[in-house]
Amino acid sequence: MNKTDLINGMAENAGITKAAAKKALDSLLIDIEGALQKGNRVSLVGFGSFSVSRRAAREGRNPQTGKTIKIKAKNVVKFKSGSDLSDAVN
Repeated sequence: MNKTDLINGMAENAGITKAAAKKALDSLLIDIEGALQKGNRVSLVGFGSFSVSRRAAREGRNPQTGKTIKIKAKNVVKFKSGSDLSDAVN
């Protein structure tokens, strides 16, 4: 499923126009992104939660040459599914 499929499904399920569904989805994604940029956790009960974790700097290997390289530290987004979503999938 891609973004267009999701917008179409939202419009159909909510009985709204595709333009309204796109606006709602874009707003949701902007709000989630903003919260994560501030270091906050976003929790959607039953669906799951998004959080930001710090990945430490480390050494890795270039697979082509085998040389050791330095990999910079960075923030990564993590998602943990909620119990309702996990039950629906299993």
